[in-house]
Parts: sequence; structure tokens; C-alpha cells
Amino acid sequence: MTGKAPSAQQRSFAQRLYAGYVKRIVDLVLCVIMLPLMLPIMAVIWLLVRRDGGPGLFIQPRVGKDGRVFQCFKFRSMVMNAEKVLEDMCASDPEVAAEWLKYQKLKNDPRISKVGRVLRATSLDELPQFFNVLLGDMSLVGPRPFLPSQKALYDEAGGADYYRVRPGITGAWQVFGRSATTFKARVEFDDAYYRKLSLTSDLGLILRTVKVVFCRTGK
Repeated sequence: MTGKAPSAQQRSFAQRLYAGYVKRIVDLVLCVIMLPLMLPIMAVIWLLVRRDGGPGLFIQPRVGKDGRVFQCFKFRSMVMNAEKVLEDMCASDPEVAAEWLKYQKLKNDPRISKVGRVLRATSLDELPQFFNVLLGDMSLVGPRPFLPSQKALYDEAGGADYYRVRPGITGAWQVFGRSATTFKARVEFDDAYYRKLSLTSDLGLILRTVKVVFCRTGK
């Protein structure tokens, strides 16, 4: 997944047309088709998450296209005050702090709730991001959105192509990388995605995502 991504001038007309116009149309059409099917599932998940008394949705700022920050929607998969729990864990355990710094994830994360483990394994916690797609903040397929606090890490790794497209509900890293890769390694996946960007590659990633959901190989 190495190699410099082509500039806008080097990309073919078909790639420029797809990235500039068609991709957004495909997003909207597929969302309109899929949302009526998804809404009953989302309602059930929301009720299950709400059983512990906390909110069903988790809304968090993420960095999007052109570096613009937007509010990203997810089903809450962690216990309440999860950020404070992480802060305390990193302060008391250097190994946990090092793992978080390298991966921006924890392999055995005690902050994840019982319902949240199922949601994450099946990627169903991402379903509310269909509304982010409708709002124009995200695409169905693209780089995984990261936190504003992670921007310096990403930029330090040489990431640039991320900012040229909308982040996606699914994408190359979400399908092929996930927890097995470091946070900085996401740059390679994002560069490769941008380099190969096309309707065919996006549809292929959507189909592979279905396999991830049913095989429960999510994060």
C-alpha cells in the first residue's frame, strides 16, 4: 500500500467525475434505499444501549474533509465517564499508556459495555453515521474519521490524502486493518484508497464490509 497518490491533474476524467460528483449521488441514493430498512434495527439498538441509564447515542467531534471538524454520531458502546476511566488507566499503567499512544485503541478495553462489545464486533455501533452521510459530513466509503486530538499524530505520519475525501462509515482500513494496525499505519490505507478511488472499489469495500459484519471481525 505504498506509493504517492496522484494529484488532481494526474487523475483520470472518470476518477475526477466520480470523486467530485457521482460518489455523493451514490451515497444519497443508497442511504435513501437503506435507511427505511435500518431504522427499526437502530431503534432496537438504541433501547438496548439505554438500559444502563445513559444516552443511546454518542456524539463526538471528528476531523473531516479539508480538515473541517464535524459531530460524528455513533451508538454508545462504552460505560459512562469512559474518558475519565481511560485517563486514570493511562496514568496508573505505563503499558496501557504506551498501547493507547501506538494504536489509539486498547486490546482489552474495560470501558466497553456488554452491549457495546457486540455492537463493535458487528460494526453496528456505526449505523447512526448514515445521518452523517445525509448531512454531507461523511461518505458510505472512505477513510475512518479521527479525533481532533489525533490530528497531530496523523499529520506527523505524513497523512494528506485523508483530507481530500469525506471520511467513511466503512473503507480500506475498516475492512483490512482495524485493530491489527497502528494508528499511524492508517495513512497507508488512506493513501491507497485515494489512489484507487472509483465506484468499483467503493462497491467492493461495501461488499467486504457485509462479511465483516456477519463474521463479527470488527474492532
